[in-house]
Amino acid sequence: MFCAMIPISTVSRSVEIGLHLTGIWPNSSIFFKLLWTLVMGIGLIFQYYYLLTHFSTKELPNLIDGLSTTLPHSLLFFKLIVLWVNHRIFKNILIVMSNDWHKYSNMYAMIDKAVLAHRCSKLIISVYSIAVLLYSTASILNKQNDIDCRELLIKMELPFGFCESPIYEIVMFVQFIRLMAVASAIGMLDALLVTLMLHIGGQIDLMQQEVEEIFVKDNKHDLSTIIVRSLIDKHHKIIAFSESIESLFSYIALMQFFSNTLIICCIGFLIVTSLGTNEGVRMLVKTLFFYIAITLEAFIFCFAGEYLSNKSKTIGDAVYGSIWYNLKPRDSRILLFVIMRSQKRLTITAGKFMDLSLEGFANSLKASASYISVLYAMY
Repeated sequence: MFCAMIPISTVSRSVEIGLHLTGIWPNSSIFFKLLWTLVMGIGLIFQYYYLLTHFSTKELPNLIDGLSTTLPHSLLFFKLIVLWVNHRIFKNILIVMSNDWHKYSNMYAMIDKAVLAHRCSKLIISVYSIAVLLYSTASILNKQNDIDCRELLIKMELPFGFCESPIYEIVMFVQFIRLMAVASAIGMLDALLVTLMLHIGGQIDLMQQEVEEIFVKDNKHDLSTIIVRSLIDKHHKIIAFSESIESLFSYIALMQFFSNTLIICCIGFLIVTSLGTNEGVRMLVKTLFFYIAITLEAFIFCFAGEYLSNKSKTIGDAVYGSIWYNLKPRDSRILLFVIMRSQKRLTITAGKFMDLSLEGFANSLKASASYISVLYAMY
């Protein structure tokens, strides 16, 4: 029973299913790509049309509310397109991860990282699902006695009348399904990034253990060429894996950084303007968990960059902390190259412009707060 609970892959089952259903997993049916393109494309047209028709300072709350839901949908569509286009890079990443699980004899570090990745995946996807449920519940319970037409779950300018029953209920149901699918896909992709970071973290831990074990076993301080080359090869594979992640997520991170800043600003504005009004409690229920989910998404990307950067430095620290200076000059020079290469930290960048870090996350929150004050002054 215990063995059945041991993970055999860093990628959790929920993330793998999500990757299949979004057409990202290798050899997935093209039907899913076409379905997502159709659903996201048509929905975004109606959402942006709503923003254009309500682009006025007099309707600022409605405009901000519509923008806060339109931007996450747009960002998800952009992510899907990037991952579809770079399917070969992602396939190579999965192959490397699979090979790592079949190659190493010491699996404890990898199993620990896999268990943590599976738990994080469940938590992230659950947060988005709860946010959708609360957002939908608050929208449905909204009492609008002073207007002729009830409000939709997602603000759209549809080409047909939807105010009468049962058309309104059908549209609301379709929007709820779409919103839940979008939220699950966003959470799945965030969980994927966490999974990749934890996997590479496990590989770095294994390399550190091998460095320590080599010097413990070899009391004569004489490393064979095969052992030294093995260390160099492992370090090179870690660097190559990190560069593949960077190629896959660099421009996604750039759009994520700017988009999340605006979304957090929009949601924060809705919360601030609703305080002290009759709609205050309902708006808090509707947006507070949504705010937490979006902030979590921004934190995940920035934390991933920070984690990878700090973790990569530990390789050089492990080699430097060994007794490399007692080795033969040939072997010590080779290990010095490992130390020197480790000084150039691995990281994820936002479009090659800036490294993702917790400092960047803090700056993003500060910028959002500044934009909220500007919008509130306009309001």
